Amino acid sequence: MSGTRARSPSAETPALAASRVPRSAVRGASRRALRLATGLASGSGTALVLALVLALSPALASALAPALELALGPALELALGPALVRGPLGAAHGAAVDGELAEDTRLPQETRQEPRSAQTNEPTGRGSESLPAAHTARAREALTRGLAYLARRQAELRDGSFPSDGAEFRVPVPVTALAALAFMADGSQPDRGPHGRAIAAAADYLCSQAELTPGSEIFGYIASDGDALSRMHGHGFATLALTQAYSMSPRSPRGERLARVITAAIERIQRSQGLEGGWMYEPRRVADHENSVTVVLVAALRGAHNVGFEVDRETIARAIDYVRRCQNENGSFRYGLAPKSPSTLALTAASLATLNAAGRYDTPEVERGMTHLWQALESDAAGVAHRVLYPHYERMYVAEALWHHRDPRLYERWMEREIEKLVTTQAADGSWDEPQFGACYATATNCLVLALPLGQLPFYQR
Repeated sequence: MSGTRARSPSAETPALAASRVPRSAVRGASRRALRLATGLASGSGTALVLALVLALSPALASALAPALELALGPALELALGPALVRGPLGAAHGAAVDGELAEDTRLPQETRQEPRSAQTNEPTGRGSESLPAAHTARAREALTRGLAYLARRQAELRDGSFPSDGAEFRVPVPVTALAALAFMADGSQPDRGPHGRAIAAAADYLCSQAELTPGSEIFGYIASDGDALSRMHGHGFATLALTQAYSMSPRSPRGERLARVITAAIERIQRSQGLEGGWMYEPRRVADHENSVTVVLVAALRGAHNVGFEVDRETIARAIDYVRRCQNENGSFRYGLAPKSPSTLALTAASLATLNAAGRYDTPEVERGMTHLWQALESDAAGVAHRVLYPHYERMYVAEALWHHRDPRLYERWMEREIEKLVTTQAADGSWDEPQFGACYATATNCLVLALPLGQLPFYQR
């Protein structure tokens, strides 16, 4: 796909009309290329050539990006910037650069800051533009308190999982996985950092819940005996969390154990995919399917693929096609393929996040979905609220969908409002309440939202 594709302004959706990459971004790529060329004098000859091409002709370098991305990887993204280089599948290497953004849609330059490490407060260099400093400070404080709460609650148990607090449903596997992801999103690693021990304990617990008996009909399935609700949904979150933990310590004894469990978990996902391309809650192939389960399992497969595990490409392709076929004409996404299947804003955001994870950043279905999502969010801000069944789940996926969108201003505008909500609803002990799945679940998802701009978790990096 060409990085210089021209589009008529009248053909753009309202939410995306001002989201094209301006020429200033390409000029910025040229300046970054000069710095890169200086730093690569003793490095890759191919990368040095790219840097020089960027310096002399940014447009030519942008056009060459699709062919060069796989060969250059991080060097290309460093040179072009995340706005011009897309995901690992090579879809949409850059948006249109045929015009400047209108002056009234620009963000003030002083509001843009580089993400910083949770431990050192130094720029990580792995994220993108963040929020104004005042909001970032409030988010940092809320995140620190939330993670401290999770660490205290985990310590109450001896197996690495988290208490359910008398919630309506006990779902220890997904809650433990989400908490581990939140700790890692803050910058800690297994046995390293402020919450290193908590991550290690959570990973060990998830591994202990995996069915690894040779010949088992559900070999590789990660589930708790007392959880009759989450099932393959929880399996997906557990697999994703383990892949992220593995990426941080692959050669350790724990890393070897994680690799065995992840490999088996991938096999279970692939063997249980339905004929339509989606999954249901059962750890085996069945006729039924549901998009809410499918999006989590696609994320797990992408997480595994991104850290080096072998994943069947056809499995992912069929799953992405399933998600695409669940979209309504208005841009929202349904729970299933049936035209009358219900849709929610949470599932729409989750579907968009899934398409982003597969590298489909700039496709018609993503633009329709993002327009629907943004219009609903703006209606909420204007006081016309939509019905929210699972507010913390919805917030987590909305954050992810907006974070990966090519126009960072959508995320920033929404997140400023969400930080206000999160700060004012956080309890004195650092938690957020949730009657169905418990305070640890709500706190883990909200901490993931707050930690997203830090850019520490590989799966959520832009």
